[in-house]
Amino acid sequence: MKLIAAVAIAALMGGNPGRAEEVRQVLPGGQAPAQPADLARGKTPDESEIQRFCSNIADAARDRRYALQAEELKQLQAGIDERMKALETKRSEYEQWLKRREVFLARAEESVVKIYAGMKPDAAAERLAMVNAELAAAILMKLDARKAGVILNEMDQKAAATLTGIMASAARRVDPS
Repeated sequence: MKLIAAVAIAALMGGNPGRAEEVRQVLPGGQAPAQPADLARGKTPDESEIQRFCSNIADAARDRRYALQAEELKQLQAGIDERMKALETKRSEYEQWLKRREVFLARAEESVVKIYAGMKPDAAAERLAMVNAELAAAILMKLDARKAGVILNEMDQKAAATLTGIMASAARRVDPS
């Protein structure tokens, strides 16, 4: 064995440097390797062998195609699930916003509104400026529009602007986010 390897190395190194020779090792008792010319003259498969091959791999190809389609469906389902989560989150945010709005409007009870409706505009403006801004805005929203306008006119510009902003956002029927 070592002798064959040594001969192969010597042939490669000591041979003509311009030409590379192919060295093939043949084991004792083994078949001689096929020469390239012999491979070209080999038997071509007939049509029945080709059909048998195609019919043999048809089931495997179909199974692979189904597996790919199933994987694609899983990915699509995951995308739909993700969108459903986002939609559910948005719905819960909207419900919370709606509850806050209802609580905001409920703060101004009718009796409190009647008290402010009976006050002089300058006195009502002074008192509402001292109250929580959300409560003041809720009271003004429940008052008659003309009366609320006169009270806002009597208020400090900054306080009136704040209350007007709160009233405008509460009157919006669309989700603020």
